[in-house]
Amino acid sequence: MSLDEATRQEIDALVASHDVMLFMKGSRQAPQCGFSATVVRLLDALIPEYTTLDVLSNPQIREGIKAYSSWPTIPQLYVKGEFVGGCDIVQELFESGELQQTLGVQAGTGEPPKLVVTETAAEALAQAAAQAPELHALHLGIDARYQNSLYLGPVEPGELEIQTGALSIYLDPVSASRADGCVIDAVETPQGPGFQIHNPSAPQVRALPVKDLKAKLDSGEAFELLDVRTPEERAQASIPRAVLLTEDETRRVAGLPKDTVLVFHCHHGGRSQKAAEHFAAQGFVNVFNVVGGIDAWSEQVDPSVPRY
Repeated sequence: MSLDEATRQEIDALVASHDVMLFMKGSRQAPQCGFSATVVRLLDALIPEYTTLDVLSNPQIREGIKAYSSWPTIPQLYVKGEFVGGCDIVQELFESGELQQTLGVQAGTGEPPKLVVTETAAEALAQAAAQAPELHALHLGIDARYQNSLYLGPVEPGELEIQTGALSIYLDPVSASRADGCVIDAVETPQGPGFQIHNPSAPQVRALPVKDLKAKLDSGEAFELLDVRTPEERAQASIPRAVLLTEDETRRVAGLPKDTVLVFHCHHGGRSQKAAEHFAAQGFVNVFNVVGGIDAWSEQVDPSVPRY
């Protein structure tokens, strides 16, 4: 396989510019092959952010990366400029714990986490397990963004068994390191019965009423006010000092000191909550979401700001 100089330089730049770079088929949100999906799943379990490139939309990179790394298949993972390997190698490294070391993921204390399952949740989980005995076991997964998954499946090598009353819950070692103090409860949702997991270790986002935001602005306090709406929405209405969270702005904010005060707003507060949680997961410790968004600002603080 040949590699032209322009493609080599492009790959050089990608590998050098990103601590964790995955060349894959599809995107992190929508992998287009099982091997790419496997590597994404493993990386998601370990780190909150990494960069991917879809080789299906870039044929030159698709062929060039094979020559660049002398590796014939996709996906391919690079960490801090060094080639790690393809799907099979990444999976082996994950199972041995070497991938965690390569990515700088801190190992747990080795102590089993303490889990609390409410009585109603335990009953519902036992009923679910009885309906699918072939799936063997109940698992709790917690990824690097502290997104939880509660599911039935076979026991995997290296998982920890946590006994809570009559229930056994299995966790992989990385999830176990994030699970101490978790409370699993049964709740009613608009879609029907479900489970809610409260994790005290999860990054926290604090609610900020619009009148408190006004006080912050009036005081001249130093903080970043970030608008996560679309440019079209911003053209209709805006809050003073707010900056639209574009891709360039996201990169700038990500490089700020972790104690920077970040305040997010959108139209009603839903999108900004997700954005705030994203930055909290990156280690930012002073993260706020504006309750009710710009709509509440218009209603409670400044009626001259149009509502839409």
